[in-house]
Amino acid sequence: MLADGLVLTREQATTAPRGRGRPAKVFALTDAGREGLPHTYDDLASAALRWIASRSGPEAVAAFAANQVAGLEERCRTAMAEAGADPIARAEALARALTAEGYAAGATTIATGGQLCQHHCPVAHVAAEFPQLCEAETRVISRLVGTHVQRLATIANGDGVCTTHIPRRNLSNRTVRTTRD
Repeated sequence: MLADGLVLTREQATTAPRGRGRPAKVFALTDAGREGLPHTYDDLASAALRWIASRSGPEAVAAFAANQVAGLEERCRTAMAEAGADPIARAEALARALTAEGYAAGATTIATGGQLCQHHCPVAHVAAEFPQLCEAETRVISRLVGTHVQRLATIANGDGVCTTHIPRRNLSNRTVRTTRD
């Protein structure tokens, strides 16, 4: 565990005089060591949101979710400052910003616009019970790319990836003309 960086050692602090031999060592978990152990953060977050919902209703959960993603929105907006106005270019910049936040995101261009795919969701287990978290995130994505978006899939709903469709602007205004010879 020491070689893997899961624990660290230090000499034990003592006020008494030391006896013969090597100084006693104390082992302590590192952050990496703690990450490998079970935790109940998801349970705690779900319980807190259940409590909020029971006391103040689902609107309070939605307000909490919006507040939670506000910081993410601001950090991503700053990272996207040079992205320009095109929603697809903004989606690519957003994917880079989300990846820096730990979402393992990517953006691809498709015939009708683009898709933003998030391969990791830090709140997936909680969002499975409280979809307001995904809804708030979707509104943030829409504001950041500058157009209406549509969530196609979420990890919280059992899909492998959170996928958001980003239509090209004015795509519906195109006129397709056909002629016969």
